Amino acid sequence: MSKGVKIALIVIAIVVLIGFMTFSWFLKGYNNVIAMDENVKGSWAQVENQLKRRYDLIPNLVETVKGYAAHEKELFEHIADARTKYFNAGSVKDKINASNQLEGVLSRLLLLNEQYPQLKANESFLKLQDSLEGTENRIAVERKRYNESVQLLNTYIRTFFGRFFAAFAGVSSAEYYEIPEAEKEVPKVKF
Repeated sequence: MSKGVKIALIVIAIVVLIGFMTFSWFLKGYNNVIAMDENVKGSWAQVENQLKRRYDLIPNLVETVKGYAAHEKELFEHIADARTKYFNAGSVKDKINASNQLEGVLSRLLLLNEQYPQLKANESFLKLQDSLEGTENRIAVERKRYNESVQLLNTYIRTFFGRFFAAFAGVSSAEYYEIPEAEKEVPKVKF
């Protein structure tokens, strides 16, 4: 084999190696952004599972409370309205807004047990209230996981190469599940 052929084979080998390394790097970056996007979607699905559980419990809680608080009709209408808005929401942002609206109304509903002592003692109400509180805790955990996934994806997308891979894969930044300003205020307790 001549010296020119050896050099040509070495150059070809180096080009193939560089090409393989570049392809591997590209594939890893592309797969990474896809995995992060799927993690965000999976985390949001878990949030929705818990929100669905909440929305399934609410009619039972409302019916139990209705027997004791018949004159609280407006509160029940707000709950039904918030529930409808959630199921009609088309985007993650709309679902977050509907969920936040419901949280405020639910706190008012649960405060009714202070006004109706016989409601406090009702076993059905207590079981539903415990289930709802457990669900609210699960929602908080899933919201946290969702926001962590969103942070990871959004941080990656803001990096130099991450932006390139995200654009190539058609992945865009995700929205955080944020608490409305009204709920950030410290509640005032008066006796």
